[in-house]
Amino acid sequence: MDRLTEMEAFANVVDQGGFTDAAKKMGISKSAVSKHVSSLEARLGARLLNRTTRRVSPTEIGLAYYDRARRVLNDAGEADALVTSMQSAPSGLLRISVATDFGVNHLSPVLSDFLSAYPDITVNMVLNNRYVELISEGFDVAVRIGELEDSTLRARKLTETVKRMVAAPSYIEKFGRPQKIDDLNEHKLLHYSSQSSGNVWKLTAPSGEKRQVRTAGWLSVNDGQSLLNAAISGLGIAYLPSYLYAEALKSGQVLDAMPSLPDEVQGVYAVYPPGRFTQPKVRAFIDFLVDSFNEKGPMDW
Repeated sequence: MDRLTEMEAFANVVDQGGFTDAAKKMGISKSAVSKHVSSLEARLGARLLNRTTRRVSPTEIGLAYYDRARRVLNDAGEADALVTSMQSAPSGLLRISVATDFGVNHLSPVLSDFLSAYPDITVNMVLNNRYVELISEGFDVAVRIGELEDSTLRARKLTETVKRMVAAPSYIEKFGRPQKIDDLNEHKLLHYSSQSSGNVWKLTAPSGEKRQVRTAGWLSVNDGQSLLNAAISGLGIAYLPSYLYAEALKSGQVLDAMPSLPDEVQGVYAVYPPGRFTQPKVRAFIDFLVDSFNEKGPMDW
């Protein structure tokens, strides 16, 4: 007889407290349940159930076997459900974490197309500038920019962006362009206030040397769009990704404040929890993002 069926019959007898109710639960005859349990006991060479005319209860060995058997049956059920879900249409609640700047400017505008394509999916998008723990905080996927810190997460690259220092023509006319990195100490700088490292810009010198410049900021804001607006108004130099400043640069509202510096290219990634299988709703969303951003970056925003 099938080993899994024997386990299921035995576990149901324990769960239901008897052969009759177990038979009803499994949709088979009482005698068939009895045969499965007897076959299991014969194969194991142990008595698993105490049988009386009034009740059935597991023996000490039977109780220990039941705990393991129930675990195996639950795993088997989850495996069956996984296969079913993998073949089903994407559905359910999708929780997304994304940086405020990117979410407002580039993810929100395309979400309507995603929801139209997958009407059985509902989205909860959380915009913030902190590093979230996907699994412990219950997120299905996050969009992250720059170097990925958590190697345990799976990641798929969507596109690239370029960080540059930008300033308004009026600022450049009044204060000039910094000619070297050390000149930044003499300029009015605009910073992200949410950076855990403080007012530090990670720059690459023309020589290729990596520099970490800790500079005082004239203005600190926890929102990149606000920093761009401040730069456009001539308040100082902002160090921003191209997905924020590209349009302003094309229109002449800002200029490259230090053209001599090499490009700081950053990847834009969709990251999601590890595992051999990806839920259909997550896979559908990531595929959608790849299609949506395949013509973007590094400067095409």
